[in-house]
Amino acid sequence: MSLITLIIVLVLVGLILWMINSYIPMQATIKKILNAVVVIVVILWLLSVFGIIDNIENIHIG
Repeated sequence: MSLITLIIVLVLVGLILWMINSYIPMQATIKKILNAVVVIVVILWLLSVFGIIDNIENIHIG
């Protein structure tokens, strides 16, 4: 994955999250949870892209 593609994906995720937070009315606690989930997913994706974790599909919960 090229650096340009990586930056475009991060900008798009940020833009979509900003639009959801700005234009969709919801409780502040739900917004915080949504933001936290998106940040965690993006961090896991970045770790997978850079090869720090082998594969996200190998992570099992429970």
